[in-house]
Amino acid sequence: MHKASGQKMRKVLHSLTGGPKRGILVGTGITALIQSSSATTVMVVGFVNAGLMTLTQALGVILGANIGTTVTAQLIAFKLTDYALPIIGVGMAMLLISKRKIYKNIGEFLLGFGILFLGLHILTEVVRPLGNSPVFNEILIRFSNNPFLGVLAGVLVTAILQSSSVTTGMVLGLSMANLIDLKAALPLILGCNIGTCVTAIIASIGTNIGAKRAAIAHIVFNTVGVLIFLPFLGPFRRLVSFTSTNVTREIANAHTLFNVINTLIFIPLIPLFAKLLTRFVKGKEEEEVEYLPKYLEKHLLNTPPIAIEASIKEIVRTLGLTKKMVAISMNSFLNNDLGSLEKITRREEAVDSLREAITDYLVQLMQRELGQEESRKIPALIHAINDVERIGDHAENLRDLAEQKIENRLCFSPEALDELKRMYADVNRMIDCSVNALQNNDTNEAKFIMEQECQINVMRDRLKNNHTKRLEEGKCNVLSGVVFLDIISNFEKIGDHLNNVAQAVIQGLQWGEK
Repeated sequence: MHKASGQKMRKVLHSLTGGPKRGILVGTGITALIQSSSATTVMVVGFVNAGLMTLTQALGVILGANIGTTVTAQLIAFKLTDYALPIIGVGMAMLLISKRKIYKNIGEFLLGFGILFLGLHILTEVVRPLGNSPVFNEILIRFSNNPFLGVLAGVLVTAILQSSSVTTGMVLGLSMANLIDLKAALPLILGCNIGTCVTAIIASIGTNIGAKRAAIAHIVFNTVGVLIFLPFLGPFRRLVSFTSTNVTREIANAHTLFNVINTLIFIPLIPLFAKLLTRFVKGKEEEEVEYLPKYLEKHLLNTPPIAIEASIKEIVRTLGLTKKMVAISMNSFLNNDLGSLEKITRREEAVDSLREAITDYLVQLMQRELGQEESRKIPALIHAINDVERIGDHAENLRDLAEQKIENRLCFSPEALDELKRMYADVNRMIDCSVNALQNNDTNEAKFIMEQECQINVMRDRLKNNHTKRLEEGKCNVLSGVVFLDIISNFEKIGDHLNNVAQAVIQGLQWGEK
């Protein structure tokens, strides 16, 4: 299900700009659909790491994921194990017969789900003889009398399997075989809520401090919730017993009730908890990258000239992000700074997101009643933002080349480094002029860009010739030479895209005119 709807899930999470309550609903819904709180939490950690989600929003989604994951236990309690083989058959048929990828993914989901139920059915039948085992009964009695042991067992099993759904399924399987009662099952269920946090902790390794805080929040939420419940296991067990007379159903309901009550406890505390995490979980704060548009207000669409100005502002802001990407790449290349290259990925994602938002905004604007001038400007702006996005792609190429140089410890002659610095300075100047040209509709700046682009082409050819001479003289090795040529090629292509932007400005942002 994650494969079949992964992109949609990401878009839902990406668009999450509301408060924690909305995050809880989204987290519950997504986790109920993909039936894995681990998958949701890993996505959340990734989004916080990428700057797509704030810590406060992430906390809401994590709490919602805890509720959503209890759906699996509820389905198992309905004794779907009796239908395991038909579900496997349907899933296998879809997987083998379907041509479309989405149906194959759904078939894979049904196949896996059916196998889960079949496994539980086999487990139930196999463990029945354990009811006559004194050792097994002694273990269950200890779990009943010492809840801490039960919680610890639930934590360890879930941490190893990295799935609270599987652990809960095993507990439900034991109850179906009449080997475990609600008293012994409750600590195991509580423990599996802590054990499932291991996946998020693993996912946060190597991420930024915000993502680490989100992963730590997950384990704190669940651990504190378990500690709150432990002294009240008796009253909680009596409350759960009112929900059903069937032990298996009671265990599934206990799992759901624990997470719902725990979420209700923490909802009002989320803003405070986010502040405490920021204060006590120290680390180097990442420079914030805004992925969502700042100027594209919907109400401006009713005033096309102002909406076009807002679009230009957003394009300029996006161009500024690409300039920063090129700067990071070159500074890392020149200073052998591998760590800084990680910042480029976040900016590239932001550039892609902004390109999509700006294009969508301009398409919406095209559907309004426009004058002739506005109608001609919109296609030019769409082409301009595409050119800006392509500059971001070339900045990523420069990132890869810098990484190649650092990891392979490639050496460059002083002459080669000086040439690259000069070409970078010229390209950087062109980006600054493009910003001014767009902001102020300055045709003089645009003409300078076009002149400079010609100079960039000449410089590229001259640097290639210089490189060939250095190879002949043995001053440069082949692999360094390949990286050198790729860098000047990417600079030249960046110049081409900036030239396109300049042409649009000179033509009054009217696409197709000469």
